[in-house]
Amino acid sequence: MEHIYLDHAATTPMDKRVVDAMYPIFNEVFGNPSSVHSFGRKARQLLDESRRVLANSIHANEKEIIFTSGGTEADNLAIIGTANANKDKGNHIITTIQEHHATLHTAEYLEKEGFEVTYLPVTEDGVIRVEDLKAALTDQTILVSVMYVNNETGVIQPIEEVASLLRDHQAYFHTDAVQAYGLLDIDVKEMGIDLLTVSAHKINGPKGIGFLYAGEDVKLQSLQYGGEQERKRRPGTENVVGAVGFQKAVELAMENRVSRRQEYHQFKDLFLSVLKEEGITFDLNGRQENTVPAIVNISFPGTNVETLLTNFDLAGIAASSGSACTAGSVEPSHVLSAIYGENNECTTNSIRFSFGIFNTKENVTEAASRVATIIKRLTK
Repeated sequence: MEHIYLDHAATTPMDKRVVDAMYPIFNEVFGNPSSVHSFGRKARQLLDESRRVLANSIHANEKEIIFTSGGTEADNLAIIGTANANKDKGNHIITTIQEHHATLHTAEYLEKEGFEVTYLPVTEDGVIRVEDLKAALTDQTILVSVMYVNNETGVIQPIEEVASLLRDHQAYFHTDAVQAYGLLDIDVKEMGIDLLTVSAHKINGPKGIGFLYAGEDVKLQSLQYGGEQERKRRPGTENVVGAVGFQKAVELAMENRVSRRQEYHQFKDLFLSVLKEEGITFDLNGRQENTVPAIVNISFPGTNVETLLTNFDLAGIAASSGSACTAGSVEPSHVLSAIYGENNECTTNSIRFSFGIFNTKENVTEAASRVATIIKRLTK
């Protein structure tokens, strides 16, 4: 039985070309980028080239790219670092109720530290209302953090409208772009984004590395203490081999961005058409005209997440859900609870399928067929 991976929003398999780019670095480049001798200079050269490629991918300056261990650290640095560095201007932060836990739990930590946090609601389409943000802004607001694309529903948020609203306000604008990067065109300067988070393992790069874009004018406090790496914003010897892999993954993502979007659209349409042909009853979560093609979140009435995921796994299908399954109980997805309310059945019967570069029309069709067979068996 072929195992079919439809959980690319959780992580992606590394592209062989990324592995090939990293392999010689493991063997040949071991110098510390901070060392002045030839071994260190070689490592520094590779690190600087990677930084340039990453910066160019979002139309930023290379000095504005901070290497991190991934998206979670980048979110923490953006939110806590900005809050602590700007508390002389105010103590109010605005985010949304459907953020990734890397942002939500960071905001909750700041509340304990004395900051005031406003959590914006979302509509049944899965988007925030810019009017709600406008109403929440005060002269004490120092940071607004709104994710670019929701990791469960794939819904794209009104990032440019948010940025436009904040252009004449003191608050910095941060967006977690982990699910958007590599699929959507991002120009941080033109769009007015002050801080932006990216993770390599979501674009077929290595785990353990990401970056935070922080505009040159952003006042940011480091969360760690040590050396003067990353312009004193993130101490610690840099992950050179990870940076090289990250660079290659970015180059491939930028080169193939349009074709990948088109292919994922085909995969999503194909997957849903097979379910319809099989007579499966389902609903789609989030306004589909406003989602990235790589993610589809489907509610299957009369089922529950734990049973679905177990049966999918036994049938060789890897998918996931925002619901937490522990000790025989299912905690509702916080994202779908934000959209529909905590008691809605969609919060405990919805599955996220997410597509990637190693999917094909054949295995997507086969996966949908297996899913349909399981749904029929569980709901008969």
